[in-house]
Amino acid sequence: MARLGSSPLAISLGDPAGIGPEVIAKCWDNRGRFELPPFVAIGDPRSVEKVWDGPIAIITDPQHAADVFDTGLPLLALPSAEDVLPGHPSVAGAHCSLDALELAVGLARSSSAAAVVTGPVAKEQLYAIGFSHPGQTEFVAERCGVASANVAMMLAGPSLKTVTVTTHIALSQVPQQLTSGLIESRGRATLRGLQRNFGIEQPKLAVAALNPHAGEGGSLGREEIEVIGPAIAALTAEGWHVTGPHPADTLFHEVARARYDAALCMYHDQALVPLKALHFDEGVNITLGLPIVRTAPDHGTAFDIAGQDKADPRAMAAAIRMAAECAEHRARNR
Repeated sequence: MARLGSSPLAISLGDPAGIGPEVIAKCWDNRGRFELPPFVAIGDPRSVEKVWDGPIAIITDPQHAADVFDTGLPLLALPSAEDVLPGHPSVAGAHCSLDALELAVGLARSSSAAAVVTGPVAKEQLYAIGFSHPGQTEFVAERCGVASANVAMMLAGPSLKTVTVTTHIALSQVPQQLTSGLIESRGRATLRGLQRNFGIEQPKLAVAALNPHAGEGGSLGREEIEVIGPAIAALTAEGWHVTGPHPADTLFHEVARARYDAALCMYHDQALVPLKALHFDEGVNITLGLPIVRTAPDHGTAFDIAGQDKADPRAMAAAIRMAAECAEHRARNR
C-alpha cells in the first residue's frame, strides 16, 4: 500500500443514480483486502445510503479522512437538489456529480488531496446542464490549465498499458484527425507520464499502425508513411525509445507486450479492445500530462444494475490503488 502522508485521495462519487456510490462504499468495506489507503468520497450522502447500510463519517476537512477511515466511509457532503433514486438519472444529479468533480480537482490542485479518482458520470445528463467537454478527462485538463492535445488517456491493466491518439470520435473521422503533431504530443505525454507516474526511467513506447499490415508499404493506406512514421522519427530524435508503426494484429500478444511499456494506438477501440479483453474488471483510466494524478475505473454508470447490489468494485479498487501508487512515485521524484 502506498504511503500518502497526511493527504487522502479524493474520490468523486460520479452520478448519484449510477453505481459509483455502491462501488466506492464496497471499496471502503473491503479496504483491507484491496489494500487501499485513506480516501474521502465527495457527493450526496443519500446516494450511498440508498445502496449501502454501512457507516458514513461526514467530514468537512479532507485532512480528517485518515482519522475516521477505520470507523466509517469519510464523505464530504454535497447534497443534490432532489432525492436520489438509483437507476434514474436526473438533471439535479448531474449538477451534483459536476460539483463533486470540481471539488475533487480543486482539492488535488491545492495539495489537500494526494490524487483524484473520478466515479462514472452520465454525459447525456451533463450535456443537459451545459457541460461542453467530451468527457471528464477534458474537463480536468482545462481546470488544470493544460491544453487537451497535451494530455493522454491511458488505459492500464496488470499486463498492458494503452494510450489513444484520437478518442471519442467516429471511426470515419480518424484518418482526418490524425496528424504527426498530435501523435507526437500524445506520445510525449505518454513517455513523460510513464516516467513521472510509474517510475520508469527509460520508457519504451510501441506505436500501432492505422491500416492492416501497417499499410503494406502504402498499398493499403499511406498514413503510416506520411503521418505516423514522421512522428515516430521526431520522438526518436528527442532521445525517446519509440518503435513502429506496428501492425495492430500482432502488437498485443504476450511476447509482444514484453517488449514495450505502453502502446500508442490510433483510435479508441484499437486501444480499449485488447485492454478489456485482458483486464475487463481491472482496467484503469489514467490521465497523463496533468500536474495532478487523476484515475478512474474503466466502466460507466451502469444505471441498469444500480441499487441492486450487483456492481463489482474491483475496477474502482484498481483505480484507487493506481492513484495512490502514481502519487507516491511523484512524491519520491520531486
